[in-house]
Amino acid sequence: METLGYLIDGFGVALAPHNLMFALLGAFLGTLIGALPGLGPANGVAILIPLAFTLGLAPETALIMLTAVYAGAMYGGRISSILLNIPGDEPAMMTCLDGYPMAQQGKAAEALAISAVASFMGSLIATIGLILLAPILADFALTFGPAEYFALFLLAFATLGGITGKNPMKTVVAACIGLMIATVGIDNTGVQRYTFGVLELYEGVDFIIAIVGLFAISELLFFIEEKAGGGKQKMSVNKLTLSWKDIRAIMPSSIRGGVLGFIAGVLPGAGASLGSFIGYTLEKKVVGSKGYFGKGDPRGVAGPEAGNNGASSGALVPMLTLGVPGSGTTAVLLALLISLNITPGPLMFTQNADIVWGVIAALLIGNFLLLVLNIPLVGIFVKLLSVPPMYLLPIVTMIAFVGIYSISNTTFDLYFMVAFGVAGYVLRKLEIPLVPVILGLLLGPEMEKNLRHAMDISDGDWTILWDSGLALGLWVFAGLGLILPYIVGPLLRRRMQVSTGTGGPEGD
Repeated sequence: METLGYLIDGFGVALAPHNLMFALLGAFLGTLIGALPGLGPANGVAILIPLAFTLGLAPETALIMLTAVYAGAMYGGRISSILLNIPGDEPAMMTCLDGYPMAQQGKAAEALAISAVASFMGSLIATIGLILLAPILADFALTFGPAEYFALFLLAFATLGGITGKNPMKTVVAACIGLMIATVGIDNTGVQRYTFGVLELYEGVDFIIAIVGLFAISELLFFIEEKAGGGKQKMSVNKLTLSWKDIRAIMPSSIRGGVLGFIAGVLPGAGASLGSFIGYTLEKKVVGSKGYFGKGDPRGVAGPEAGNNGASSGALVPMLTLGVPGSGTTAVLLALLISLNITPGPLMFTQNADIVWGVIAALLIGNFLLLVLNIPLVGIFVKLLSVPPMYLLPIVTMIAFVGIYSISNTTFDLYFMVAFGVAGYVLRKLEIPLVPVILGLLLGPEMEKNLRHAMDISDGDWTILWDSGLALGLWVFAGLGLILPYIVGPLLRRRMQVSTGTGGPEGD
């Protein structure tokens, strides 16, 4: 009953006219960004964070808008997958298998509508799971001490590569780079570290500057290098003829995919790619010889769509309750929370209950908004796919520069953002993932603080870090997280390659 009361209060926050307006704006912009191949939800949220600061949004309004961007981008990636056979992001690869054949058969509108309905069901199931599971997990997290939190952060880094990651060692390298950046500034004892006498570095590296530079500016540099024209390949969209009978036929697939996706999202390091893959694989096994997967089976669109959207909402569970992101995009949202002086974790459910439950309520509302928004506006999003990136990316860059300058009103941050953009470009050329860098930067200070606290309590006895059963269990899971990618990962990626005819996805 207490949870229900909090949720009702959350609806009061989410249904405020200005919050509803920004949720609608976020859903629209997210769908647009997701439809552009290569950007994806993590880039979309990172690019639009400066917009939230430029507009001077309240914390709950900024979170509601960017959460809607997240949900919209997860759906938007399917537009280019179905129409162009080009995944908007990695989880959308599985949607290409049956979505594009449907489009070739003149059923593009049906495929897009099925995608919207399945995405709605997956997100709805996962949001209900978030409502039920998050308070329980938050109460459990209150039993954590500094040793347990240190082990939890270690688990987050150990599982970050996920079992679908191509090179777990590069993930570890990226996390170490992030942890090194996190040490810049003045530590708890007043000692300067790696500031080199630069006054602006005394308070450390700003998360938002790092995120916008690594994602948005590096994307611009890649465009300059490749000089991509974009939008040359077009697919016409037929008049929608989807019936209620067709919707009922895909409901079992959507429900199964949503449940599996939610479980995948809650697990650290799994992400939407795994949710999409297992959603598709399960449907092939359940339907068996009665299906025509790979040739335009609607259930081959519904299963992975529900799976990846369920995973994206499920990834919010560990972020809100434990302060540990479950995906790349939630790592970016975690940075936003910290920059707003909001500490994610179990205490957030009491100290910032209005924000937490407002965002959860906004997720429910956003699911309906996306369903209503995307089906009639499919034609508009299709036309936007033909806009060359040479016109879109300068706008993105302008938003990034204006947003960052509005935060601190100093040109140093602009130069710093460009430096991170160049670093992000180099890391991506070396195929080193950017999300672990961000996670190291975000979790590094808290990880160090809990380590210091544990050492103070034990008078320097390191055994306190694994002394309790809970801490020891987290260490064991962290060890498995480092080992399993080398055992299970190659097998799973091989199966993905067989299914898609290409390399497997890495995460959202």
